[in-house]
Amino acid sequence: MENPLLSLWNKNKIFLKSFLIGILILLLLIPTNFIQSLVSERQQRRQEAVAEISSRWSGPQEITPPTIGIPYTETLPFGDNKTREEKKWAYFLPGKLKIQSTIVPEIRYRGIYQVIVYTTEIKINGSYDSLALKELNIDPEKVHWNEATLFFDLSDMHGLKEDVFLHVGNAQRSADVELSPAKISTEQFKTALSANLPAEIAQNNTALAFSATIKLKGSASLQFIPTGRETNVEVASSWSNPSFSGSALPDVRTVKDSGFDATWKVLSLNRKFPQQWREGTYDLQASAFGVNLLVPVDVYQQTTRSVKYAILVILLTFTAFFLIEWIYSRPIHSLQYVLVGFALCIFYTLLLSFSEYLGFNAAYGIAAAATIGLIAWYVGSMLRSSKMSLFIAFLLTVQYGFVFTLIQLQDYALLMGSIGLFVTLGIVMYFSRKIKWE
Repeated sequence: MENPLLSLWNKNKIFLKSFLIGILILLLLIPTNFIQSLVSERQQRRQEAVAEISSRWSGPQEITPPTIGIPYTETLPFGDNKTREEKKWAYFLPGKLKIQSTIVPEIRYRGIYQVIVYTTEIKINGSYDSLALKELNIDPEKVHWNEATLFFDLSDMHGLKEDVFLHVGNAQRSADVELSPAKISTEQFKTALSANLPAEIAQNNTALAFSATIKLKGSASLQFIPTGRETNVEVASSWSNPSFSGSALPDVRTVKDSGFDATWKVLSLNRKFPQQWREGTYDLQASAFGVNLLVPVDVYQQTTRSVKYAILVILLTFTAFFLIEWIYSRPIHSLQYVLVGFALCIFYTLLLSFSEYLGFNAAYGIAAAATIGLIAWYVGSMLRSSKMSLFIAFLLTVQYGFVFTLIQLQDYALLMGSIGLFVTLGIVMYFSRKIKWE
């Protein structure tokens, strides 16, 4: 008498084997998730290396050009028919502002991790129109001219390479003032460099010109805040992988292998704070713009994208094995599916480990060649067929080549992926016709 379980298997073996393979594919998603976590961990370690070097060198720099702050006394009501006087600040931004910066990049290493740092010489020139006290309803008699202050803000003072002097003056008199850290603190400028503006210059209330040259260290990015009524910024560097970011993109930019040049022109109409104000504070940083110096290839981002295609590679490979098994009557044990699946997963650990030393493209080629060679050898030994071994090698080469193409063509990844899946489905449907489903 025939065993009922054996009879059930013989009648439904294609369906049951397909179901088993599907379960194996789902189980193989577990190691791919572990690989994703490993990539995130390595990426976090790189970020820690970047933070460590930046803390010793200098962090990303954001520059707020010189702003004039003038304190005044305001009379406020207090109690019944009483008044009190309170000291407040008014701020005045330059009319014309021109900034020129030359960035000299340098690659520093922390173990195997690269960190981009730079030095820059920044030339700032500009002028103030006459101080619009009447527009702010400030009585000139209540202004503390002897406490007029120039504020110049940097995001990381640790990056200053020299003392900062600001040449400021009008037609009658000029002076060189030295800016000091947190010499004067206000609600708007709590930690900025500051210096007293000579009273005779400020009180003259005529057009006021200023200039300064600043030598600065930083890392990763350089940003500017457009405080001028018209702000013109020019940045040049030998770094060939810039990313322009912030509230404004360059009006003109040229990026070559030898470096880049970029120019911006930003008007006061393009930002969200006024040309002069009193009381309160504004978020000046929200209007910052500039350039980020990117590492040429982010291997962790590309590896993460590769791992996302793991399910596709495993599914197509197992589908090919299934078709070989039933079309050519070559039985393949479930354990052999598992071993091949593990080999496909180990590809991503090879890719990650090699890419940290050789770059993504070279690592991808090495990992793919090793995986294809291992699986092709195993299939040849398992099925005792060099023809099947070559077929699997060809299939994996096409798959890994297709995934590599998708990663490189970021903008067209969805289009190419959709077309590729459609063609693959058509091929599978064509060969599945030969399976005897009864």
